[in-house]
Order: sequence, then C-alpha cells, then structure tokens
Amino acid sequence: MSKHHYFLAAKLPNEAKEYLNEWVANNKLDFPFARWVHSEDYHITLAFLGFAEESMKQEVIGTMPQVLGDERPFSLTLHKIGTFGPHKKPRIFWADVEQSENLNRVQQKVHRQCINIGFQLDKKPFRPHITLARKWQGEENFDIEMLKAFEDRLSFTVNEVVLYETHLDKTPKYHEFARFALGEGE
Repeated sequence: MSKHHYFLAAKLPNEAKEYLNEWVANNKLDFPFARWVHSEDYHITLAFLGFAEESMKQEVIGTMPQVLGDERPFSLTLHKIGTFGPHKKPRIFWADVEQSENLNRVQQKVHRQCINIGFQLDKKPFRPHITLARKWQGEENFDIEMLKAFEDRLSFTVNEVVLYETHLDKTPKYHEFARFALGEGE
C-alpha cells in the first residue's frame, strides 16, 4: 500500500488555471525548467501535512468546516512571477497574488488547527504562491531580470479550501480528498 502525502490549499477556479496555463504556453520557451506543473494541479498551499494517519485526516475533515465556517469567499489578484532557490539555478518557478488579509487569515486558521490536531508543520512564514515549474535546466544561468508582473492582472474568487492527496505516479497528481466551502457557517 502506498503512502500518500496530504496538504490543504486554496482551490483556484478554472478561469485562474486557464489564465496561468495560457501564460505558461506563451512563455514556456523563455524559461527552460525541467518539470512544468499540470494546470489542474495549480493551487495555493495553506498547510503541507505530509503523511497523515487516518485518524488525523478524519479530524481535519471533521473540524475544518467549523474552523472556516465564518470565512466568506474572497477575491485574489495575480501579481507577478518569481522563483525560490538559488538565483542562478532556481528550484521553483511560481506566480503569486497581491497581498490579501483574507487569504492570510484563512491560512492562519488552517495552520493553527492542523497544529492542534498534531501535525508538524513548516515554520517558515507563509509565502502564498502557485508553483508553475520546478528545477531550472537552462544552459545559461537564470536571468532574474526576466521576472516581471503579469500584464493583465486577473482577479478571481476563492470559495473553497481543499484537502489534496498526492499521487506522484499520475498526471494531474493532486486528488481532491475533501472540500470545504467558504461561507457555509451562515
């Protein structure tokens, strides 16, 4: 039996996935990364759980509706592209969103609840981003001057948080294990 990893994420609506997929199609040749993320796998991670015991997964599923019950759907706006890792050979190529108090509050609630359940979570500050590609493989070093803001800044609504299960042997590789709608605590 294979062991899957799990994470909670803000689900992107189809229009955001399509916009990013079109941007990637138009710009991919300028950015020679080894692995491009399937557009169905675009998301904003709120808490990476790793391997999860069944009882802990069930506690996430059972408590997240109450944790998110008073949150309402909110708007995010795509901002710019950037990288994580060494500047000359970045590991991660991403798109981010403009600063959002709503997104930060949802992430803090999700993170705190996962800690309360017993998950050991990353202690790094929350950097909301959508991974587009991994592992620079260009013959030249990555040129940081290529990073820029999106010309057309798409705004979209986040109305769900999803518990995803990772399937490394499939494409797309993230399966929706459980969904939590925002605004259901009315």
